[in-house]
Amino acid sequence: MSEAEVKCVIVLDAEQVPGVRANTAAILGISLGARFPQLVGPDARDASGCLHPGIITTPVPILKSDGEGLRELRAKLDEPKFQPVWKADFSDVAQSCQTYPDYLAHAAVTAEAGHHYLGLVLCGEKKLVNKLTGSMPLLR
Repeated sequence: MSEAEVKCVIVLDAEQVPGVRANTAAILGISLGARFPQLVGPDARDASGCLHPGIITTPVPILKSDGEGLRELRAKLDEPKFQPVWKADFSDVAQSCQTYPDYLAHAAVTAEAGHHYLGLVLCGEKKLVNKLTGSMPLLR
């Protein structure tokens, strides 16, 4: 899939406070970059010779929903037609933990229904991502 055919979006729970939304976007962005390192461009050097490390080469709109909308979106992603779309989520289960091993342990004893999603990141074929998120407004 070429860069022109790929779309990545982050969808946040707009009902959360700005700090939680910012933290959620940062965490999901790191997951996106780790999974798709080919989307990170080369380092740039400015006219002064200052180095600027590579950033993602495709826009990543930040969209808004609410907790129920995030749950519905995550459920849709399990439908066979949307299986090619990569997803990662961040929930209150993860947010409440101090360490990653704590998160793994807490997640292991919390059913999916017990997760309140703070955000999702999606990346995949533009047409599929647009079907899932095309009507969602930008977070402003």
